[in-house]
Amino acid sequence: MNRRTFNKLAGMAGIGAPMACSDWVVRKAWSAQTIGPAQRILGLDHDWIFAGKSTAAALDPGYDDNALACVTLPHTVADLSWRNWSPSKWEDLFVYRRRFAAPAAWRGLRVFIHFDRVMASATPVLNGRSLEPHAGGFLPFDREITSILNDKENVLAVAVDSRWLNVPPAGSPRGATAVDYLLPGGITGSVELRALPAVFLREVFAKPVDVLEPGRRVEITCRVDAAAPLPARIRLETALRRDDETIARATQSAVMEKSDEEFHLTLSNLGNVQLWDPEHPHLYRVEVTLFLEERPIHRCATRIGFREARFAVDGFYLNGRRTQLFGLNRHELYPYLGFAVPPRLLRRDAEILRKQFNCNMVRCSHYPQSEAFLDACDELGLMAWQEPPGWQYIGDESWQDLTVRDVEAMIRRDRNHPAIVIWGVRINESRNDPAFYRRTREVAKSLDDSRPTSGTMTPDSRKNWQQEWHEDVFAFDDYHAAPDHSVGILDPVEGYPYMIAETVGQFNYGTGKEFNMRYRRAGEIGQQTSQALYHAQAHSRGADNKRIAGTIAWCAFDYASLMNDYEVVKCPGVADVFRLPKLGAAFYLAQVEPSVRPVIEPNFYWDFGPQTPMGPGEHAAIFSNCERLEIFIDGKHHATVEPDRANYANLKFPPFFANLKPDGSGHPELRIDGYVGKTRMMSRSFSSDRAADRFWLHADDAELVNDGADSTRLAFAVVDKFGAPRAFAGGDVALDLEGPGVIVGDNPFALEANGGAGAVYIRTIPGRVGTIRIRARHSTLGAGAAQIRVRTQRS
Repeated sequence: MNRRTFNKLAGMAGIGAPMACSDWVVRKAWSAQTIGPAQRILGLDHDWIFAGKSTAAALDPGYDDNALACVTLPHTVADLSWRNWSPSKWEDLFVYRRRFAAPAAWRGLRVFIHFDRVMASATPVLNGRSLEPHAGGFLPFDREITSILNDKENVLAVAVDSRWLNVPPAGSPRGATAVDYLLPGGITGSVELRALPAVFLREVFAKPVDVLEPGRRVEITCRVDAAAPLPARIRLETALRRDDETIARATQSAVMEKSDEEFHLTLSNLGNVQLWDPEHPHLYRVEVTLFLEERPIHRCATRIGFREARFAVDGFYLNGRRTQLFGLNRHELYPYLGFAVPPRLLRRDAEILRKQFNCNMVRCSHYPQSEAFLDACDELGLMAWQEPPGWQYIGDESWQDLTVRDVEAMIRRDRNHPAIVIWGVRINESRNDPAFYRRTREVAKSLDDSRPTSGTMTPDSRKNWQQEWHEDVFAFDDYHAAPDHSVGILDPVEGYPYMIAETVGQFNYGTGKEFNMRYRRAGEIGQQTSQALYHAQAHSRGADNKRIAGTIAWCAFDYASLMNDYEVVKCPGVADVFRLPKLGAAFYLAQVEPSVRPVIEPNFYWDFGPQTPMGPGEHAAIFSNCERLEIFIDGKHHATVEPDRANYANLKFPPFFANLKPDGSGHPELRIDGYVGKTRMMSRSFSSDRAADRFWLHADDAELVNDGADSTRLAFAVVDKFGAPRAFAGGDVALDLEGPGVIVGDNPFALEANGGAGAVYIRTIPGRVGTIRIRARHSTLGAGAAQIRVRTQRS
């Protein structure tokens, strides 16, 4: 079943201390539904028994699991910190167990068990009978269990194999060091039972066509699954709706002759629909009702957006207007949680990218990312590139078969998302393999001819591209240095649309040595201050050539990796693993109209400590969307500066540069006023007096739901008296919690390891409501407090 059809927005959970199991049942919330008189869903995210490392006995229905820990999904098999992960903690076999009773009302229906994600391979065992295994940790799968379901208690066991398998992206003989992201195992997504009629709608693909023309329409493909006597007379009715308005209807009668068959309808006469774009992401709902012998038996609804996304030789066009793609790559790994992340946190990543970093595009690297994230992209207007799991390595025939299957599953699940404008169908940065990639391309085109295909190319794979490359858009990972040791951007290849899929990363443009820059918040200050400037150079120079559709830089967030890492954290992100912006984010923060949000972001710390004794220096960068900046030191006017349009000609809001090398012995204060015309839009102040520093504590959300999975970030840092981050601050943060929640993360937290800032997550407890009260105490700067309300989840 296509998970997009169901589009669940239920809460999920990460790892944490074991809790007592209960009979409490999570009620699911839905934004788009599969509904009908004979359809039921039972969520199974709560009350799992984690049996630990696998034994054959733990798969037996009669296994005594009373003394074992109860966990909520999603869950990872290893306790994780935010750093120093070790694959040895999860590369093993594990077992999860769950008891459930199927409702009596389900008799006569077909019942499926659906898994969102299991890393890296799963074998479900129901009532002692093994179901077909599934290999691969990033895409959903389901199994029909109608014939082996008991009327009363059922025992589901899941054998999870999270070893290094011959399964994308793994499989290389080099082991975990061969892939530039780690793969902690577990049931990392939701699990649910789905009861459906004998004939049901398995998938609905609603494809807007000719959206800029008066004859715009929606071509709908309905995949119908039947376990009933055939042939059978069916009828399909569809409607396009927005809110309570019905815009168009269509109907079609047919005779179903196969057990799995596709039928096609068209919605036309749509009138002037509102287009989807980053500034106005208008969404519509397509509903399809299936009739069998004139009786309605099943209904599906999915969201779509009307937009034309076209890559051309002279750039990218959205709804007929040339649009420069401006974005970052994103990994979906999180501290403490791995891939076992609740929807609220996944959605917040989209909010950070679109609303804080001002991106209009994200590349989902290097695996299909979660539906919760993609749903948020649809709603926020964040365009996306989605690609199959992989990283450089291409395996044997069976490995390649799994990749082809993953491309199919990815597109079937995600093709209704208007945010997705391009499919990656090659393994990231892999060698050319024309036969293999002909298969992935053909699958993509057969399922969705409305989007182009691509895949990232490296200098090696670019050499013979004319003979061995057959995609629609040439996407290049450009990490070369210009002669002046700044960011270099190569000219596009001839004759094809072209985009930059990666740049900057950890490349050291000063020495030309690949990947020896570590943009750690706790790292060398010169490296920290170079990051934002490199990103600014990359986007400006990419925009200089109008044949380049856009630049997607590497990358948004730090992530767990064994490659060029520091304590198993790779640090090319403009934000750290906790999604807290580093100096590197200053460029992105400023790329927004001042009428929306005025910004002044220094690309330095106002500090005269051991790491920065001379202060910011003679050519200190300040990122802002103002027209001019007035700089004051200790209340005295120091300088007037304007944006450097000469060297950053293609940025709407280039950086400013100032000579900031004062005598720091008296702990001077800095003030920066930003003006548009004669209007002062913003003023920010900074203190170099560490004696006045304070402890900052912030919970992202004031309210959570009691599904046992919903979580929010609790961030903390040392800041100056005006609230600006203090460079290289230390001390420990100890946390105490009262109420219906748990702390997920390091407690106490050593701030020095992350340069003075960090975070944990606060997660709810199933069925409990009330107020979570957190008290956080810094070892020298006092305490802070936060409160979070926990309510019952609304149905």
